[in-house]
Amino acid sequence: MFNSPTFGKRSPNQLVQDITKYIQADDQASYRLIIGSDSHLRGVKSKSYLRLVTAIVIHKLGFGGRYFWQLQKSTVPKSIRDKIYQETLASIETAKVFLPQLNQTLNGNGHYDLEIHIDVGRQGKTRDMIKEVVGIVTGNGFIAKTKPESYGASKIADKHT
Repeated sequence: MFNSPTFGKRSPNQLVQDITKYIQADDQASYRLIIGSDSHLRGVKSKSYLRLVTAIVIHKLGFGGRYFWQLQKSTVPKSIRDKIYQETLASIETAKVFLPQLNQTLNGNGHYDLEIHIDVGRQGKTRDMIKEVVGIVTGNGFIAKTKPESYGASKIADKHT
């Protein structure tokens, strides 16, 4: 299930329909579809878990947008590298499942640019990982954005972790 500030709880099929309707309402506009993930450790030491949130954002350029988010609970990663990999792979897997459904529903009646937003940047602990995770994303055929441009991960997904 996905959550939406606009619509509440949404099944994957409802999510696809919501985004399709949003794009088709103004099919002359430019859209950006963004998928990004962020995670934080939660719980106490003996019962810790990773709260991983993946956000799907449909941004109508110049006019705002809508977003949906999904929560997963995962085991505690051994390192910051493992944590970033989990986030990046969650975004890629979401894209691989979601995009074929969306494209089929749109049936050529809507255009969007797709970006995978990664929660890494040139400052802090993750700066040495930028090439690695950008390589994973581009190797899977997607455009990667990192901080400060990766607001899908660093702002929207982070808001729900």
